[in-house]
Amino acid sequence: MPVPQSPTRDDLLATVERSPAATAAHDKTAWVSLFSSDGRVEDPVGSQPHVGHQAIGRFYDTFIAPRTIVFHRDVDIVIGNTVIRDLELEVHMGDKVQLRIPVYLQYDVVAEDHDPSLKIARLQAFWELPGMVTQFLRCGAAALPAGLALSGALLRNQGPRGALGFLAGLRTGGTRAKRTVSALLADASTGDTLAVRRRLSEPVQITRGADSRLSVSDLVEELAGTRVKKVIAAGRYALAGVERDGYRGVVIAELAPGRQGVCGLRLFAE
Repeated sequence: MPVPQSPTRDDLLATVERSPAATAAHDKTAWVSLFSSDGRVEDPVGSQPHVGHQAIGRFYDTFIAPRTIVFHRDVDIVIGNTVIRDLELEVHMGDKVQLRIPVYLQYDVVAEDHDPSLKIARLQAFWELPGMVTQFLRCGAAALPAGLALSGALLRNQGPRGALGFLAGLRTGGTRAKRTVSALLADASTGDTLAVRRRLSEPVQITRGADSRLSVSDLVEELAGTRVKKVIAAGRYALAGVERDGYRGVVIAELAPGRQGVCGLRLFAE
């Protein structure tokens, strides 16, 4: 039975949910097959992407197969063929090394002509590698075996270039990026359109979802009265959850290179 041209929200969520299911089952074949033939994994965003089934399989062998990962979901937002998942990952890297990692996941889902099922074209995992390293080091001597195992898996599966590509995820906008986005959203919450404009770099593109354009006024009107929660810096992006009674959203802001302004902003809210 062919996949409908416009999959429903339930179709998209069912596709996305197969990822944590395959992770929990340690089923590499099922996990890799979730992706389109040219699928792309950016985990964390800012590190070297993994493109195509072979590279995604090596990613699985390095980061998923050796450990237990539990998904603690908060909210899912679906716009078009994109699912944004706000969650926390519980990562067990050994009996005495357990990490809690705040994450936003973006899944872009497509239908391939030769396959009746929906596929993930891109998975972007927005989380802070520096923060994970800090948690890891706090485990003290207990973290040494897990650290050696991860280093060995990186070199074995990714090679020296891939290991360096992973470490590129350490470069983020950090505290400054998070403050910039938090301040912009605080201004939007109070309805201060002029202040929001001052925090944007020109030219700037603001969208609802991937490509539905919004004006600054539209953005401010929608975010009026919202509160900011869970701000994350990953690569050149800073993300934040926004909420008010009956409303939940996630803002993905792209920071202008070498500057403090925001040069792109995507709002995902249902």
